[in-house]
Amino acid sequence: MLAGRKYRSKLTTEQAAQCEEFGNVCRAVWNTALDQRRQYRTRGAWMNYNEQAGQLADAKTEHEWLKVAPSHILQQTLKDLDRACKDHGTFRVKWRGKSRWNPSFRFPMGKLIEVERLSKRWGRAKLPKLGWVRFRMTRQIGGVVRSATVSHDGRDWFVSFLVDDGEKTPEQHAMPDTGVGVDRGVVAAVATSDGKLIDRGFTSPGEAERYRRLQQELARQKRGSRNRKKTLRAMRGWKRREGDRRADFCSQVAAELTDRNALVALEDLRTRNMTRSASGTSEEPGRSVARKSGLNRAILDKGWHKLELALLNAARHTGSEIVKVPAAYTSQACSVCRNVDPDNRNSQAVFRCTGCGHTAHADVNAAINVLAAGRAVTACGDLGAGRSVKQEPQPALALVGIPRLQPWGGRQATMTL
Repeated sequence: MLAGRKYRSKLTTEQAAQCEEFGNVCRAVWNTALDQRRQYRTRGAWMNYNEQAGQLADAKTEHEWLKVAPSHILQQTLKDLDRACKDHGTFRVKWRGKSRWNPSFRFPMGKLIEVERLSKRWGRAKLPKLGWVRFRMTRQIGGVVRSATVSHDGRDWFVSFLVDDGEKTPEQHAMPDTGVGVDRGVVAAVATSDGKLIDRGFTSPGEAERYRRLQQELARQKRGSRNRKKTLRAMRGWKRREGDRRADFCSQVAAELTDRNALVALEDLRTRNMTRSASGTSEEPGRSVARKSGLNRAILDKGWHKLELALLNAARHTGSEIVKVPAAYTSQACSVCRNVDPDNRNSQAVFRCTGCGHTAHADVNAAINVLAAGRAVTACGDLGAGRSVKQEPQPALALVGIPRLQPWGGRQATMTL
């Protein structure tokens, strides 16, 4: 089974400058190759990876700056571009701007990468053209290295290893008859069919105020100034901590759900479509945009898509089955009598059925409906698509919180392929 291991590295001044240069070359290759693909598509023709890789080899004989970076990391950049164009479309792939893109490049030849432990806290890896790179070895590699990726988040450099740990996905879960439904929300991040509301704050009020002040400072500073760069580094540091806490929360929730359940059912939500910007209406110009932007921030803050990815990753180790069901009417349908009525949901948290009078927490009721739909899809329970769910006694709802982590103390060139 392939797994990732990410460590914070400690580069020398020469290595940091070299990595920055590698990133700039990769960015130029990406933008040039993307521009070439768009020009071909405009004329009704196609350009694929093999043709661009061959042209890149010819271009290296004419442009000396292309020889600065190893050939295989430039080829990996073209492979990433080829995959992005196939998945999203040539004209939807974004350019890599110098101020908006963090340098990142991958060494694909795992046989050329050596990893050693120096002490209890430190290790080092030998990477092509970079030599020995020191990093904080917080955990063992635990497998055979397939590739290594060096990335920069605006403040620190990281090295990530793709390893084959030798594990295999279990054929069956340890508790095959168990299942849980998951409803993702904006007040409580996760509501489960067994009555749990799981949430956690990723930013303290003091951090939010500090970030707001940094934004004010940034608005007054001159572009390109040294103070502006310091402010940007501080803002990226806050955002990185927030993202790390969100990823940690999703990983913990996913591990708990997959360990205890053979089936995890969740709504099939298109997060990218749900968080698109809205345009103002004719009656209330601009007001709907403000409301929609607030909803978008709430959805992204709870990490809906990250939780889905974490569940898929955790299920590989437990043998759980992740099932996505249509989200239509799950919040309006009664989990007891199947009555569907928009008036069933009196508020964000209160569900009261207009047909049978059943009362429950609205998110938990939706999670029960999601579980019933998931069991119907997999045919692993005794519930059919047209049968009703047996009512179970509702436990007292308690907001399950996870403790918040403590805060953590180039050049440009053009190329014609």
